[in-house]
Order: sequence, then C-alpha cells, then structure tokens
Amino acid sequence: MFTITVVDEVTPNPQTAKQQGPVAPGAPVRVSLREMATDAMRYWEPRRVVYNAALALIVAGYFLAAWPSSRTTVTLDGILFLVFLAVLANCCYCVAYVPDLFAQFTGFRALWLRWRGLLLALGIVFAGIITRFFCLGFFMHG
Repeated sequence: MFTITVVDEVTPNPQTAKQQGPVAPGAPVRVSLREMATDAMRYWEPRRVVYNAALALIVAGYFLAAWPSSRTTVTLDGILFLVFLAVLANCCYCVAYVPDLFAQFTGFRALWLRWRGLLLALGIVFAGIITRFFCLGFFMHG
C-alpha cells in the first residue's frame, strides 16, 4: 500500500488512528492515497448535485427567457445535444479531483481541506459562464 507522511491537523481515518495510536496536533500523520481519494470523493460527489442544479437553473432560465422561440429546440437532436453537454459538464467537474489530490499530498493539506470550497465556487461560476454562452447560441437564435 502506498503511503505518504503529511503534517495534518485533521483527524485521520478512525481505522488509521487505531493503527497509529494517539497523535498530537500538528504531528506528522500517515495518510494513504486510498484515504485521500476517499476523502476527495466524500467531499466532491455530494456537491455534484449542487453543480448540476446550478447549471440546470441557467439552462432553464435561458430556455424560459427565449420562450416561445426556444420550443423549436425541443427535438430529439436538441435533447440529445443537451444530454451530451450535461455529460461533458460532469466530466469537467471531475477535473476538480486533480488539484484536490495534489494539494492533499502537500504540507498544506489541513489548510486545503478548509478552503477547497473555493475551488467548488470558482468551478460553478466558470461552468455557469460556459453554460450561458451555450444557451445563448442554443436558445437565442431568433
């Protein structure tokens, strides 16, 4: 099993804590890649719903703003294109794991765990801007 040593003020996995015994705050804690990946998934996956809801609200807003001309986009091809874009947006969401895991490998892990919500907020804003541009081209064509 691959493990690294990081200075962490966050309570480690209970199973790991049993193996290592009591740890003083600020002391090096052994955290495995598996634990870091699990922590990342526990953080990011529940928030994917918020990300998708924000993008869905933008799409619905532009669809309604362009009504009644936007109803011409409700075709099989139009719906399949929106599904494709939704899948693509979720693939882009997965990119958040790269800086998250990288930051967890550093000595700034404890700081990162407190501030990674900023990456989520910036990602939602950036995805919202891209979604807006797609909606302008998709619904506002007339």
